[in-house]
Amino acid sequence: MKKFFLPFLLMIFIVTGCGGEEKSEDGKSSRYNGKIAVGIDEDFAPMSFRDANGELVGFDIDMAKEVASRLGVKFEFKPINWDNKREEILSGNVDMIWSGCDITDKNKEYMVFSKPYMDNRQVLVVKKDSDLSILSEYDLEGKIVGTQAGTTSEHYVNDNEDLKKSFAAFKTYPNFKEGFAALKRGEFEVLIVDEIAARYEMTRHPDTFRIFEVTVGPFMEFGIGFSKDRVELHDRIQKIFYEMIKDGTARKISEQWFGADLIKSRR
Repeated sequence: MKKFFLPFLLMIFIVTGCGGEEKSEDGKSSRYNGKIAVGIDEDFAPMSFRDANGELVGFDIDMAKEVASRLGVKFEFKPINWDNKREEILSGNVDMIWSGCDITDKNKEYMVFSKPYMDNRQVLVVKKDSDLSILSEYDLEGKIVGTQAGTTSEHYVNDNEDLKKSFAAFKTYPNFKEGFAALKRGEFEVLIVDEIAARYEMTRHPDTFRIFEVTVGPFMEFGIGFSKDRVELHDRIQKIFYEMIKDGTARKISEQWFGADLIKSRR
């Protein structure tokens, strides 16, 4: 039995070793030559949202499409409930999330992230005619505050019990589009929101809202989040992302959406 055991193990090693990643005719991996499911927030302008014709557009959408083209695959964009990111990833419904996703310890529990590609912070937005004066998050005491469910701002408030208790009320909404609409209707007084989304909304409705230059919580960074069993996909997309930075493609896409190069280029 012992004489048979070693050759038997060797045979298993050879068979399993040969059953790894398949290659296409051009020598590239064929594992991801089909569709890759990409989770997005379809109401997070200007990162990913629907235009007047119902088409998905945005900075992240354009970046992802360029990556998909270079990778030689098709990305299937799947709108998800942002508060259910964990379930969407762990269930396998999406392979990755690319929609202004903050790199946080909570998100790292179930995702592996790309290198950060853009800075982010949470700011405060009020109605244009509001008489509030806010110099810090502590000036929110006694105010009705709102934000998007499942975001860094919601986690920050929930993790800071004293801050949350100081609010008259704390409300969450499925997405920032509904949050801005609720603020306009007067359902709450202050909206905590990603600065990029706030700046974009201001360009569209300058006479409706105004921003306080107050940072709520820590500065954050956007990254592409991958299911932890998609490490190869993570590595290949990261490589392509670097190529897009190097050849200027990422800069051009950023300038189209923001009028400036906001891409973090460090490796």
